[in-house]
Amino acid sequence: MNIAKTFEIKNKLGIHARAAAKIVETANRFNADVVLEKDGYEVNGRSILDILTLYCPKGSRLTVRLMGVDAAEAMEMLSILIDGKFGEI
Repeated sequence: MNIAKTFEIKNKLGIHARAAAKIVETANRFNADVVLEKDGYEVNGRSILDILTLYCPKGSRLTVRLMGVDAAEAMEMLSILIDGKFGEI
C-alpha cells in the first residue's frame, strides 16, 4: 500500500531535533518505508539528520509518503503526532 498526506506544521518551533526524533521513533515502529518531502526535496523519514535538513518552521507544509503493508497504521500514528504538534503546547 502506498499513501501520502500533506500536513501543515503547527507547533511553535516547527520540526526541531526533538520533533524529528519523535518522527523517527514513530516511523521505526512500523515496517513501511517513510519518505518526507518539502518543496520538492525528499528525505528518509527514519533519519533525524535528514529530517532536520528539510527546515520545516511553523506554517511549512510537509508531505509524508508511506509504502508498505502497515502504511495505513503508520500514517495514522504520524498524523496524530504531527497534528498533535509533537506533544508541544
